Order: sequence, then structure tokens, then C-alpha cells
Amino acid sequence: MSTIKSSDEHLTLNADGSSKDIKFQANGVEKASISSSGAFTSTTIDATKLTGALPAISGANLTGISSVAGASSIQTFTSSGTYTRPSGITKALVWVVGGGGGATGSGTRGAGAGGGTAIKVITSLGATESVTIGAGGTGSNSAHASDGGTSSFGSHCSATGGGGGYTSGDGNAGGTGSGGDINLTGQASMGHNEAANGGDSFLGGGGRGLTSGVQNGNGVHGGGGGCESGNGGDGGAGMVIVYEY
Repeated sequence: MSTIKSSDEHLTLNADGSSKDIKFQANGVEKASISSSGAFTSTTIDATKLTGALPAISGANLTGISSVAGASSIQTFTSSGTYTRPSGITKALVWVVGGGGGATGSGTRGAGAGGGTAIKVITSLGATESVTIGAGGTGSNSAHASDGGTSSFGSHCSATGGGGGYTSGDGNAGGTGSGGDINLTGQASMGHNEAANGGDSFLGGGGRGLTSGVQNGNGVHGGGGGCESGNGGDGGAGMVIVYEY
């Protein structure tokens, strides 16, 4: 038997028996109900009539809600190889950075430029993707230093390396990203300076220009630093970072 009881403090609605619901009606039309398990269902709630603070609600049992958390995992590549997509990963945010250019030395002092960067959200992520990491350019004593190499992630996007320093003492242009949602150019390098710093990539890392020394101005993901007496610094290798979702 279902009962209604009232007291000075409470109104108690009781539906005896398993699978018995308490129903709320208006003019014979059901507007809401409470099941025997305590679930509240409403067919019409006017949100404009709701006032006051809501009680704390646990979301532990909520279903059908997409996750809004950050990346599930991150893979980084500092050498060429193969990316393998983990189980459950459907898309990725990829940063591709080209190698830094090498620098010249022995009075010419043309520093290496930073590699370019491509940043892309990839929703058509393959089970595997080829990863190429551009090498840093080699610093030289009196010859034109070599450019940094191109980095890439599959056929999705790539970034060229920064230019190497010239024997004329000039710096060089930064590399460029291609195929990304955002494509960035690396920092151009300095020249005609006894301590010409290497250009930065998006990750920074341009080598420090020096007045003397051998290969002490190497870049780390950036261009090599020039040197007045001795070899210019090597450029730093590129990098690929994969944020997995």
C-alpha cells in the first residue's frame, strides 16, 4: 500500500513494494517521478523557475560524456624512426622542428639559423607513421657551414632546417614549417660579429657565439654559434613531439 504522511517537519510519500514509483501529476498528466531506486525523472522542468544553490553531485556514474582531459600520453623523437599509435588513441597534436644550421669561424663568424616548425592536429592518424629528424648542420672553420636537415611526420607536415653561416660572415635565413595548421619560421642568424649567436627554433636552443674555442657554441635544436678563432658551432638536431588523445 502507498501512503502519504505528514508531520511538523516532513511530508513522506511512500510507495510500498519493489519497482513501485512515486509519480507527480498535474491535471492527470505525469510531470515527474521517483523510482524505487531513487532515480528522479522529469518530463518538464522550467529552468527559469529553478532558484537557490544546487547540492553537490558526484559524476562517478555519469555516462555518455566526452572526456575533456589533456593528452593521454606524449611521444618524443630526437632521431628518425617509426611512430606507433597506441590502442585507444584517435588523434594527435604534432610539433615538427627542423635542424639548426651550422656556423662558420676563424674570423668569418656567420652563425647558423634556427629550423622551422610545423604544428598540426591530426585526426587521420595511421597505425604507424614515419618520423624523420633533420640533422643539425656541421660547423666549419673557413668554409660555408652546412644547412640543417628537414624533419617530418609521415606525409602530414614537415619543417626545413635553418641555413648555415656564410664565409662572407653573413648569417642565414631560418627554416620554415609546411603542411601544419600553424607554420613557423626559425630565427635568422647573426653575422659579422665576433660572437654571433645561432638562431633559435620554436624550442629555442641557438648556440652561443664565442671569441675562441672549438665547437663550444653548438646549438640544441637551434643554429650553431659563430666563433672568431676556431670552428663555428654545429647546429642542433630537430625534434618531433606527438601529444596523443
